[in-house]
Amino acid sequence: MTPYFRIIGLGEVLWDLFPDGDHFGGAPANIACTAAGLLGPSGSVKLVSALGDDQRGRDAINFLKQRHVNVSELQISDAPTGTVTVQLDDLDQPLFNISSNSAWDNIVWSKRWYHLAAKVDAICFGSLAQRGTTSRKTIQEFIGATSANALKVFDMNLREPFYEPDTLIQSLKLANILKLNEEELCVIAKIISISGDSIDVLKRLQDDYQLSCIALTQGAAGAVLINHSETINAPSLPTTVVDTVGAGDAFTAALIIGLLRNQSLTEIANFATKVASFVCSQRGATPKLPDWIGG
Repeated sequence: MTPYFRIIGLGEVLWDLFPDGDHFGGAPANIACTAAGLLGPSGSVKLVSALGDDQRGRDAINFLKQRHVNVSELQISDAPTGTVTVQLDDLDQPLFNISSNSAWDNIVWSKRWYHLAAKVDAICFGSLAQRGTTSRKTIQEFIGATSANALKVFDMNLREPFYEPDTLIQSLKLANILKLNEEELCVIAKIISISGDSIDVLKRLQDDYQLSCIALTQGAAGAVLINHSETINAPSLPTTVVDTVGAGDAFTAALIIGLLRNQSLTEIANFATKVASFVCSQRGATPKLPDWIGG
């Protein structure tokens, strides 16, 4: 019998405004879309966030439904649906200008979410949606209400100037899985005064915050995954890069599903890099996944 998994993306949902048009985005929303595509009928993926009572909000709901993400926990806020102006530099790396006081800054805690949180198998959250007090309190309350066995995935996703050291440290304490990139590793190492090479810092983070798995993405250099018994270096796959927006989110979605399925670290690393590579070859963060990706 195929296991059935319940996954929640918790945090920002928005539209990335590219020069060539608008694309759906927000790290937890991207992860939810990719996870739903990979799971298919063997799971349920919900997004917990807030949208404005505007056309972009309605378009976001329609997009999520098309990607088979459950929208029943989306709140409608007086604030507008979030937007991010995205430009690509000469190396195809995204530069972000994030709108202020967006709907996702105003996710209001609901007591009925205690029941929802208690039944989830995996939940993913980041730092950006914690930039404001309302959503930060809701996110931390939600994570705290999950079961001890649930995967609590902190996708660091740092965006200057929208993070505080105390929030990052509290998020590490709440999480049992960490995903970050090389720049974020340097930032957190400085905040908590850890020195050494990348592996030294990862292992110190793992020990200090009781993290069962850490994934470090390194762009074209691939990724490093560690758990308590092994360290895996996974090379990236050759691809024609269209843009890198959402590649890390796709990696995180595949990581979550691999962990839920108790796959080996090598299997998870190979699958996650394959999914991320495909997203890099497409415009936008949440392209429809081809059948050959698998799930």
